[in-house]
Amino acid sequence: MWPVARAIYSSTDPGTGANILFTVILALSILVFKLGFAQKLPPLKAGIIYLFLFLGSSVLTFLGAFLPVAEGLMIAALILIIYKIRLHRSKKAELKA
Repeated sequence: MWPVARAIYSSTDPGTGANILFTVILALSILVFKLGFAQKLPPLKAGIIYLFLFLGSSVLTFLGAFLPVAEGLMIAALILIIYKIRLHRSKKAELKA
């Protein structure tokens, strides 16, 4: 098991651990989607996107016990956060110049 899954499953019983891992993967998936790909969408389209994120996260939870799914999502979120910060700073500097 990878570190995140091991930490979750070793501190709780397997049923609760699976729910916690699902929640972590879903939250990280939504964060990565928002940071990297989200556009302003009508509510129905946004609901469909989040429904598919929910369904995909349930599949990723099964894989997350044996593959570094949560760790990969954390790295993706970190890279996108750094990108957004740098983009904001460059736009801010461009406005001042």
